Amino acid sequence: MMKISGISVRRRAVGACAGSLLGGLAAAIVASPTAAAAPDQCTASGVAGTVSSVTGSARQYLDSHPDANQVVTAAFNQPRPEAEANLRGYFTAHPQEYYDLRGILAPLGDTQRQCNVTVLPPELASAYSQFMAG
Repeated sequence: MMKISGISVRRRAVGACAGSLLGGLAAAIVASPTAAAAPDQCTASGVAGTVSSVTGSARQYLDSHPDANQVVTAAFNQPRPEAEANLRGYFTAHPQEYYDLRGILAPLGDTQRQCNVTVLPPELASAYSQFMAG
């Protein structure tokens, strides 16, 4: 029963995250970097470069997976509960695509932790966290 619940949570997170992240990822808000991160990575241009790279990779991935792209694109125009259900259903049936996208999005969290920055607006940060938690 716990495994089904975990899958359901992961799929809900995919829905919330994929639809939101891919639509609004361009905003990067830079705070002060920490000493542990690579110096260039935590500059304003380094953080923006990471966000840009992740956005480009996610778009490229979706372009090469037309069914996923169609579901994510349709989600933009659907009420949130419907979008979440459709995305959850798609990614439940295609778990490898979920893991692929999770890997593509991982550098955002790495940058946030290493540089002590916020790279997503508040409305996307929660969806990202749920998605990455699985």
